Amino acid sequence: MTIKIKEVTTRKMLREFIHLPAKIHRKHTNWVPPIYMDEWTYFNPKKNRAFEHCTTVLYIAEKDGGTVGRIMGIISRQYNEAHEVNDVRFCYLETYEDQVVFNALVDAVAIWAGKYGIGRIVGPLGFSDKDPQGWLIEGYNEPIVIASNCNYAYMNKFAEEMGFSKEVDLVVYQIPIPDELPEFYKSIFKRFTTRENKLYLKEFTNRRQIRPYIYKVLALVNLTFSGIYGFVPFTLKEMKDFANRYLYLINPRFIKLVLNENDEVAAFLIAMSHISEGIQKSKGYLLPLGFIPILTAGRKSKQLNLLLGGIAPEYQGRGLDVMMGIKLIESAKRAGKTIIDSHLELETNLKVRAEMEKMGGKVYKRYRIYQKVL
Repeated sequence: MTIKIKEVTTRKMLREFIHLPAKIHRKHTNWVPPIYMDEWTYFNPKKNRAFEHCTTVLYIAEKDGGTVGRIMGIISRQYNEAHEVNDVRFCYLETYEDQVVFNALVDAVAIWAGKYGIGRIVGPLGFSDKDPQGWLIEGYNEPIVIASNCNYAYMNKFAEEMGFSKEVDLVVYQIPIPDELPEFYKSIFKRFTTRENKLYLKEFTNRRQIRPYIYKVLALVNLTFSGIYGFVPFTLKEMKDFANRYLYLINPRFIKLVLNENDEVAAFLIAMSHISEGIQKSKGYLLPLGFIPILTAGRKSKQLNLLLGGIAPEYQGRGLDVMMGIKLIESAKRAGKTIIDSHLELETNLKVRAEMEKMGGKVYKRYRIYQKVL
């Protein structure tokens, strides 16, 4: 049948775009739907400030009267200029097991990007590395956490058949929460807490307490993530959007900050309960009662997922990561957690990976970002 590639220009087409993955993954037991309330905000240029510094396009593929694929193309002008690259990113690419549809969607983005003089296509990669990135190449049957892709193995095969090659891999560690902390962590923690110090740990019991620190934390994200692959700094408006997108899902007890004498954030660590089973039960809808299985899943889950962490350059190497990690483990144990998911770490981030492995962590999922010269 003839494949038609159409740019998404109406609300009806956007609905097709947003809801297509649920049809493709209908028999995929490990797939987790998005939270659809967030999806409508994310793909709305009037509400998602990331559109302001990017050139974008959305396409759907139609065959035999039905929608059979989708893709988003993003030219991040800000990232390209800062890193002196000339890339278009593809993301949210979904198809049934059909190489022809896959190729047609990628070609559509390549042709569109060519009008802007783009020389290379990379992905899956969204507006920033905080969006789902990479496709699973190992660990297809492991739990999928929020803001992570879940794909069939055939997507990697299609990419390779089309001439894509590896850009970078990202690994995910599974770390057991120990009954007893390793002695080397205890000694670092003791040294930190007994010496003369103008830093102190800040913990929370409700979301209202967190709000005065949101912009300070995300400003530190901008500083500490500046060299991370795919990262684009938050604007003030994007900070608000990001906080609204995730804060309501996070138990405040899993947020740890280190503050200096001026109440400035020197370091932060943010984690959240694994809620994917609840999202599956809610089918991605919070209302009218979808939030109940999500909250229940968070309470019952034995897994804690790391989201973000960073230390200001002038405070690195002083044990702040150990102090926050110990306090997070204490909170996790009180909540009945037994396992930590590291979320995605660049394979080249050897320092962080060494810390994960020192705690007994093992790689149990691997994602790949691809590239192809146009």
